[in-house]
Amino acid sequence: MSGKALARRVRRWLLLALALVCGLCAKAPAQRSHRVPANDPSTDPYTRGEPAALERAGLVSLGGFEFGTTDTAEIDEFMGVSDIKWIESAHFELGFALGPYRVPQKEKKAIGAELVALREKLPKVDPKASTLDPWLRAHMYAQRAERVWDRFCELIRVDASVFPVGKANWTPDGEYWGIGPHLGQKGKYEVLILPSEGASVMFLQRHFGLKIKRTQRWNVIDRDSLVLITHTRQGRLTEDTALHGHVAFNLTHNLLDGYKHYSYDTPIWLHEGLAHFIEREINPRHNTFDGSEGAVPQMSRKARWGLEVRKIIAGDDAPRMAELMSLDNFGQMELPDHYATWSMVDFLVQTEPEGFSELIGALKSFRDEEGLPDGSDLPGKHRRLFRELIGLSYAEFDAAWRAWAKTSY
Repeated sequence: MSGKALARRVRRWLLLALALVCGLCAKAPAQRSHRVPANDPSTDPYTRGEPAALERAGLVSLGGFEFGTTDTAEIDEFMGVSDIKWIESAHFELGFALGPYRVPQKEKKAIGAELVALREKLPKVDPKASTLDPWLRAHMYAQRAERVWDRFCELIRVDASVFPVGKANWTPDGEYWGIGPHLGQKGKYEVLILPSEGASVMFLQRHFGLKIKRTQRWNVIDRDSLVLITHTRQGRLTEDTALHGHVAFNLTHNLLDGYKHYSYDTPIWLHEGLAHFIEREINPRHNTFDGSEGAVPQMSRKARWGLEVRKIIAGDDAPRMAELMSLDNFGQMELPDHYATWSMVDFLVQTEPEGFSELIGALKSFRDEEGLPDGSDLPGKHRRLFRELIGLSYAEFDAAWRAWAKTSY
């Protein structure tokens, strides 16, 4: 082959290569335009974001709602690497940013039962799945949140239909029910589950100006929503059962705050005891302990709390109700207080379920002469209500609880 012929052939190959590259470049924008975000509703294999599938599952949307101090779109942009799956259910707005989870043998039975229940709403769910993909995990946490809601409503003995839509509501007998449909709150309860401490701090600092490294509950006053932000790089929360209970514990706190609207704080013993009670119904091996901001609370990995209650009673280390009512914050709680408050709630649920629900309702209903929320003199009001609704003085309650605990655990 002559030198000229070879040169012509090389030029032809170069032109063909250039044309191919130009063609690929021309197609690239079109290809990019067809890409959707990793958390786009259409990427959910269980609903594809289709309205009929969402309705069947009892869901409202897979994103596009207000959250924190902004909304899901802004959070996606700010925390782009987190790949948050968004789900809005009847009473919750959930953001879930964890990856797939391989189900260990010890969790298969419990998780399998949850998947069977979830399949009734989402037919594409495999109840025998050995690995849970991120969307499936998000759907599970939406279902779990609604179950906490249901259990809370069972304990307070209230039908959610009594709560107002659009304005404050009093029943004909003068009982106050808050200012919104979500147990008295206008906004739904929000949950954000993140994979790292860094992601959690980044969100908290941007939205609330906080640099707290642990789980945080917050009141978004402008939207009248109570928010829970947590991450799995604390304790044993990489284990799904532990995270499940941890979320339930903190949601219980927020539901109690929101009941009949969050206008003032209610007793520490009731908050922590009820949260322990609901968390331990899920699995007693994993327990959450509240502490004051910036401090690590007293904690224990013991699962048999009934035995611990008997020990503190036998050693006369169990707190009295009057002592528990003197607590100003969670950081003042010692380990025996956690055991005791859980057991006291257990005692009341088992022996005085109606009186217990009435006590919670009454503690959330105080109003002044102008009809405004009034949390003043809560210790005095609590003592009076305890006598009226439980039928016991503090001393009588302490004795009755101790006697019951000795024979029940």
